[in-house]
Amino acid sequence: MQSYQWDARDYAVSSSVQQQWARELIRKLELRGNESLLDIGCGDGKVTAEIAACLSAGYVVGVDSSADMIALAQSQYPASAFSNLRFQREDARSLPFRDEFSVVFSSATLHWVLDHRPVLRGIYSSLKHGGKALLQMGGRGNAVDVIAALDRLIEAHAWRGYFDRLSFPYGFYGPEEYQEWLREAGLQANRVGLISKDMVHQGRAGFEAWIRTTWLPYTQRVPEDKRDIFINQLANLYLDQHPADAFGQGLVHVGMVRLEVECVKP
Repeated sequence: MQSYQWDARDYAVSSSVQQQWARELIRKLELRGNESLLDIGCGDGKVTAEIAACLSAGYVVGVDSSADMIALAQSQYPASAFSNLRFQREDARSLPFRDEFSVVFSSATLHWVLDHRPVLRGIYSSLKHGGKALLQMGGRGNAVDVIAALDRLIEAHAWRGYFDRLSFPYGFYGPEEYQEWLREAGLQANRVGLISKDMVHQGRAGFEAWIRTTWLPYTQRVPEDKRDIFINQLANLYLDQHPADAFGQGLVHVGMVRLEVECVKP
């Protein structure tokens, strides 16, 4: 997992779509209220706090590799006010837990990891026997139109020098790889599949905020004083091919593909 400088507060106000999709995933957990749950990639903590509110007799641990994200989560949801909720900084590839959780949950996180095998081994170790994991992340074919626009932009003379030796930074995989990796980790797959999603942004400003807060492997290669120009040009390229809705608020749509994985530790 690469280390990027997340702006936790900017992400917190620009991630409503991620929160909406996480809520859809939480409903699939069918929580009873007494679970011990690990949230991998808790970010600013708002989704983790929603899970904690469902667990009157259980608890949640949220982990994230970003110190800024964990600091914001801890300040927004202090242990003194949220007794069944805690946050700690951890790398998803080296989880320290052993037989602690009945549920592992992760939404919109694991595509930041290129090699998922150590993550899945850590999930196996973290779960109690009979525990389950529900994971959703960017999958094969995710955001292909944005990536196409990015590929065109970084070939432009003004930007090419910042992207020498850039390899694709996201782990967007399909069911075939994941089925094998689950078996290797000792996890039993219940369901592994790709889901097409329409990501909707509130106009150009919402689209640019999403680029600014989540496409860090590209934007952080550009000097800070040029990032707004880079993001503006990327938005131009994308919207030339995929114009905002002509009606209402001029919504910007992005075709996304999520890989959703449900598995258990036998």
